[in-house]
Amino acid sequence: MTGAVEQRVDIAIVGGGLVGASLGCALVPLIERLGLSVAVIEAAPLLDRVEAPWQPSFDARASAIAQGSATHFAGMGLWSAMAEQAAPIRRIHVSEQGRLGATRLRSDELGVEALGHVIPNAWMGRVLHRRLAQLPLAWHCPARVEAISPEAGGYRLGLSDGSRLQAGLTVLADGGRSGLKERLGIESREQPYDQVALIASVEVSEPHGGMAWERFTGEGPIALLPLRGQAMELIWTHGAGRESRRLALSDGDFLAELQRAFGERAGRFRRVGSRHAYPLSLITARETVRPGLAVLGNAAHSLHPVAGQGFNLALRGVMDLVAALEHGLARGESVGSMAVLADFEARRGADRHNVIRFSDGLIRLFGIDSPLLSHARAAGLVGLNLVGPLRRTLARRAMGLER
Repeated sequence: MTGAVEQRVDIAIVGGGLVGASLGCALVPLIERLGLSVAVIEAAPLLDRVEAPWQPSFDARASAIAQGSATHFAGMGLWSAMAEQAAPIRRIHVSEQGRLGATRLRSDELGVEALGHVIPNAWMGRVLHRRLAQLPLAWHCPARVEAISPEAGGYRLGLSDGSRLQAGLTVLADGGRSGLKERLGIESREQPYDQVALIASVEVSEPHGGMAWERFTGEGPIALLPLRGQAMELIWTHGAGRESRRLALSDGDFLAELQRAFGERAGRFRRVGSRHAYPLSLITARETVRPGLAVLGNAAHSLHPVAGQGFNLALRGVMDLVAALEHGLARGESVGSMAVLADFEARRGADRHNVIRFSDGLIRLFGIDSPLLSHARAAGLVGLNLVGPLRRTLARRAMGLER
């Protein structure tokens, strides 16, 4: 990097995945109106050109997008493209194995077309990157941040591609995998769940009709999310170490065990794609803002997938940061001023706390093996199904329409 020209940018986004790319797209009004300069640094090479024909894959990972997130994407002018590969969630069924209690949610009782949508991650990334390609961004890909240090007015970054940046605001949206948080002395709280999520696409014998299933079992929750056609995204939680045997099973044996664990409410499982597993922990950064620095997405908080809130929480963080920047710049603040970042943190605090408490509480409540508590949980599910206003309030919060 010796002799490299140093470039000054207003905002450097570290991470060009779904969260970082969403931030780049959400900044469009400020880029166009105020001429903000933005750089995006992404370590992974972009393998698929955005103009190449789309080839959907049965094995593609997908994410549940709450209705509130769809509204945010619509505000960026992206939802019509996102919706091309989206499967709507029109009904949700929550139950506990071996108990009669269940909670059911329907989009029509809430007056919305869908409770949420499930979209392949690759398609979301394609839509976001197609928009970014139209913007005057400084795109460094593939490149890693090899050196980072605070300075007056922001941070100085040294990149693996030889570039050097001075950024008024640096946003860590790299999922926490780069080690930058640790190098900056930002500690994280980690509470392992001693669980592993097994992820795969499965094909069912019956049309799912937009139904999403969340079934709590003695091993852990099993979620099925609707995809296009008769495919569904499976998230099957296992006790740590117990997933390895199922990863090694033949497809037929795996589907037979899934059928026994889930039952036949969704029909017969006929096909399974590639299986992947990752350990589950609740991870929260002890700091999410410093002068000239903000932490977003999984770098700030990594949640259990039980309620499907991880990306939706991250996207609300993106929108809150943009709103804080817009208000701060209108007051004459710099992009990395502590006044702007304190405003951002004030917007995020309650939402982040409530979502973490809700998802963590669910996993701990249904993880307690007690006959008495099991009866109480079943009664609670029945009661929640009967109390319309409470059920609708919880649904609107899960949809990101209320905080």
